[in-house]
Amino acid sequence: MEAKRYHPLNILFDLITQVKHLFFPALILFVFNRDSTNAFITYGRIVFYIYVVGMLVYLVLKWVSYKYRLDDTSFHLYEGIFTKKKQTIPFAKIQNVNRHTTLLHRIFKVTSIRFETGMVGDDSTVEFAVISLNEADRLEACAKRVEKEPEAEGKEGDATSSEEIGTTYPTPERIIHFTPTKKEIIKASFTSLSFLGMITLLVWAYFKLTEYIDVEEQVVGIYSLITSSWTLITLTAVGLLVLSIVFGIVTTYIRYGKYEISSDRERIYIAKGVIEETAFSIAKERVQAIKIKQSLLKRMLGLAEVKLTVVGADSDSDKDKQDVSSLYPFLPVKRAYEMISEILPAYEITEEMTSLPIKSLWVRLVRSCWIWIIGTGVLYYFKPNIWGWEQAWWIISIALTLFVLVFEVIEFSNTRYTLNDHFIQFQTGSLTTTLFVSKREKIIEVNVKRDLLQKQLGLASIKTVNRAKPVSHKGVTDVPIELAEGFYQWYMGRRKEIKVE
Repeated sequence: MEAKRYHPLNILFDLITQVKHLFFPALILFVFNRDSTNAFITYGRIVFYIYVVGMLVYLVLKWVSYKYRLDDTSFHLYEGIFTKKKQTIPFAKIQNVNRHTTLLHRIFKVTSIRFETGMVGDDSTVEFAVISLNEADRLEACAKRVEKEPEAEGKEGDATSSEEIGTTYPTPERIIHFTPTKKEIIKASFTSLSFLGMITLLVWAYFKLTEYIDVEEQVVGIYSLITSSWTLITLTAVGLLVLSIVFGIVTTYIRYGKYEISSDRERIYIAKGVIEETAFSIAKERVQAIKIKQSLLKRMLGLAEVKLTVVGADSDSDKDKQDVSSLYPFLPVKRAYEMISEILPAYEITEEMTSLPIKSLWVRLVRSCWIWIIGTGVLYYFKPNIWGWEQAWWIISIALTLFVLVFEVIEFSNTRYTLNDHFIQFQTGSLTTTLFVSKREKIIEVNVKRDLLQKQLGLASIKTVNRAKPVSHKGVTDVPIELAEGFYQWYMGRRKEIKVE
């Protein structure tokens, strides 16, 4: 393939981004000070015009100069207007493929696609901010083809060209594992507390209006009218409640209404979004660990969020792009376990785990007592006067003690672990718990530590390290020393599973 320019709509999308940045300066120069003859405003307008013209010229030159090319094995990117730069990123390095289609993309029937690698720096991603749907499909097929080429070459021989391989491969059959029902969408809207967003929206709108219009008197008048009658108070409360519930359901549907989790033999596919669409594919072999997170509310409702620790997932990307590595945040726990077995049969999750010994609780309480000692010392020194009560500090001290005790007891009771032939699994957390599962061959480093107190009581802390961006560190503290010793020996058995090419 010869080097070709990026989609012409890149100019428009870049221009829209620049308009967003220039909106407030333009507002100040041409609206708020439209009749001003101040020299600062006058020269500011001249600089603004020069910048806009220069920006337009730059965007056109950028589109003319920036190109890309594909061969059988790599992306070749050509950048720079005056100083030229070339990047070569092999398909073999591509680990995740992420598509994001905003409303503007959908209007023009285009999309954006990002290919993530396990590398660090400028070569870590290949991103096409605007690209046609057919071209995105073609690029994705080329990037994935490298995984299949060795098998194809073995069957077809060296005479088969890569272009032929790309066109003759059948599309792997996908199995759809999950799409949320209407009932699950409604349940998710309450679990995510998205209905509270209505309050935030009203407060934001009020403060925005007060910047331009004096609405304080009108608000006071409306408040006085509502509070003048219990009937109006009840109707207003019911109306706000209904609006909040509807708002929560609508916002949840927009975000999760078209959520779909599917997989084929080699990859996991996650798609979501009604207005803005996001699609993410993960190579199964790139999954380093599984995390099952449950907040207190989710535990009460029997729900969980399954997140995949994946090589190449870019933690520096925006939040919406990070969330696509999550298998639906509101899965029923049993269904979550079943789905993991369906999608990643190489992973095993057991519901039976070993709790920490009671001496672990005493160690944790001793550590936490420093919080109480320091807090009580500060309270005794300042002796805050609350509601005219000078002795309130010791009530706060007692409350702090109870909080520390309850927090440590909850975390202790939630902490569990298990270690079998090829897997490690442990659960940690207090109000929010995280169940971590990883295969021995995916762990790149282990760590066993003991402080003085742990040595006296025969305890230790263990930690695992998995490849990710950034590197994932997970562990559990105050486990019996027998487990820590067995954990180290268990990891040494990894040498039998790792093949060095």
